Amino acid sequence: MELSDFRKAISGAHPDALAADAESQQWLEIIPEKWGEVALTLRDDKALRFDYLSCLSGYDEGVDGQLAVIYNLHSMELLQQLEIRVKLPREGGRVPSVAHIWRAADWHEREAYDMYGMTFSGHPDLRRMLLPEDWVGHPLLKDYETPEYYRGIEVEKDKRGWE
Repeated sequence: MELSDFRKAISGAHPDALAADAESQQWLEIIPEKWGEVALTLRDDKALRFDYLSCLSGYDEGVDGQLAVIYNLHSMELLQQLEIRVKLPREGGRVPSVAHIWRAADWHEREAYDMYGMTFSGHPDLRRMLLPEDWVGHPLLKDYETPEYYRGIEVEKDKRGWE
């Protein structure tokens, strides 16, 4: 199937789920409120059968305070791939968890929560996993400033000029 076929399948099942219909994009953008329903369709529809979430990545767009989640899906049976993007506001934005649909999402959603502060509603155990529970902030946000101290210990800055 081509991307346009996936677009038709999703818009047929969920007419108001696609956020943008730009032909130049190599992915489909789904509005956050519809993502949970669309994810079930992507997994369960016999023509789609996306049974494997190969990657979930969060990123800070740096535009108007928006964050985004990228879902890379694969159908083992039909040998097809699809990229889905879900954009959300930095403050108060929520995305439905898909950990009950694709088990791999459990860990990846926790990582996106920890590093970007993204909230995945319905996640079974949404808490920090890489940083201590009392760490302030989310280090992969573009405006993140590394604290000078953590629990009285100086936090060393990267000597190459990176943080």
